Amino acid sequence: MKTQVAIIGGGPAGLLLSQLLMNAGISTVVLERQSREHVLSRIRAGVMEWGTVELLKTAGVSDRMFKEGFPHEGCYLSSNDRMLRIDFEHLVDSRVMVYGQTEVTRDLYNAQDAAGATVLHNVSDVVLNDLQTSSPYVTFTKDGQALRLECEYIAGCDGFHGVSRKSIPASVLKEYEKVYPFGWLGILSETPPLEDELIYASSDRGFALASMRNANLSRYYVQVPLTDKVEDWSDDRFWDAFTDRLPSTIRGQLVTGPSIEKSIAPLRSFVSEPMQWGRLSLCGDAAHIVPPTGAKGLNLAASDVRYLSQALIARFADNDPTRLDSYGADALARVKLAMRFSWWMTLLLHRFPDMSAFDLQMQAADFDYLSKSRNAQISLAENYTGLPF
Repeated sequence: MKTQVAIIGGGPAGLLLSQLLMNAGISTVVLERQSREHVLSRIRAGVMEWGTVELLKTAGVSDRMFKEGFPHEGCYLSSNDRMLRIDFEHLVDSRVMVYGQTEVTRDLYNAQDAAGATVLHNVSDVVLNDLQTSSPYVTFTKDGQALRLECEYIAGCDGFHGVSRKSIPASVLKEYEKVYPFGWLGILSETPPLEDELIYASSDRGFALASMRNANLSRYYVQVPLTDKVEDWSDDRFWDAFTDRLPSTIRGQLVTGPSIEKSIAPLRSFVSEPMQWGRLSLCGDAAHIVPPTGAKGLNLAASDVRYLSQALIARFADNDPTRLDSYGADALARVKLAMRFSWWMTLLLHRFPDMSAFDLQMQAADFDYLSKSRNAQISLAENYTGLPF
């Protein structure tokens, strides 16, 4: 097999990169170790920066998003019974789109099918070879057959546990990580959302988030210890904990119901560098992980894809390698800014087990400053809706 760009990973980053490159006449092959059904069963975030929305529009996969998604012009933050709305449109003339990552992935699969893309699922034993040469190649197993894919460039979009980042020598790779001492227990329920916009709720009992997928599908989270398991949490226990962390003024609005999905996600901040080594470029979770507090996971993957797709198009269309040579540095600069914002939001809103009385006072003062300072609110709105590329 032969292609111009081999893409490792068939999640939203890999599929979006393939779609943008194919639209520009560049051939791709996508290799995914899981089945399509498994990829589409993963429940992920649903808040997109407007830059991500525009990129999906450029890729030609935005029609259903604009019909079924929910543009949000602000969000709420609360600290115990104090509640603050951050008005994105008024503060920074921007907004976000609420549309589930699973639906983005489904739209990308449909577009790739329509374009006749080669997306191979259930592959194993993937090995990236000769990355420092002009003729890299990928070996893998599909349906019991050993195969070889020759290419000019490789994009590693295969997530935190994938093979791509591990293909960079340990002597070259630098990794930085902070593991947080709690996770998020999330549920989906077929109930109307608590509010028209997201609510990030901080309280003495811990953190909670009220989000949504559509007008009758809500996504709610509570902060839990890392030692907790899903089976420890009945629906009744979840609703009690969630309600207790909301401002008392809005608790009466909550509609509860049976959960249709329940899971616990640990929180970490992680970044590796370089994001580029030879003919290999990393995208998304293969290179970095952010806690979901800042809603940056999918958006950072999309911004990586934006930088890399434009660089590859310049290389193949204009024989201009300069943007490709700087891809890693360009992408990493934006990654670290989003990493800082997600870390700050996590510190602002969560209760850490080792917080002192001083830490609690400073956290309260941070919220107080945010509630009184227009400049602080502008900073939050600018970062949440997406920093410039």
